[in-house]
Amino acid sequence: MASVKNTRMKSKSRVAGSAKSTKKQQSYQVEQEQENGSVRIADSVIASIAGIAATEVDGVARLYGNITGEIVSKIGMNVLSKGVRVTINEGSVRVQLNCEMVYGVNIQKVTNTVQERVKQAIENMTSLTVDKVNVHVVAVTSA
Repeated sequence: MASVKNTRMKSKSRVAGSAKSTKKQQSYQVEQEQENGSVRIADSVIASIAGIAATEVDGVARLYGNITGEIVSKIGMNVLSKGVRVTINEGSVRVQLNCEMVYGVNIQKVTNTVQERVKQAIENMTSLTVDKVNVHVVAVTSA
């Protein structure tokens, strides 16, 4: 059974924290007890899974991140979770994707496929339940 622990980033180590709002970056981890120990999955890993699954769908040009993500991608760093926001609450996952679509595709069909693939990928790889996959179409580009 998976449990979710709220942790916050402090220096380079993860320290158990509370759900109170802080200026430090919040990072939720899924912790699963196994026979040989425990497994922790960071929220950034779940965001990367969602990002990869979404960009593999025909008709999605790319994920559209914030300005910082755009600058990072221009200097050569590949951010797989760009344009993805993940919220984990009590073993349930909600994902928000900001997508740029290829001009001429049926946006409704493509976004439905994105929702299905992202949900399936996260559930298959993490054993978490995906509650919602919200797809925001923020731009259309020519192929």
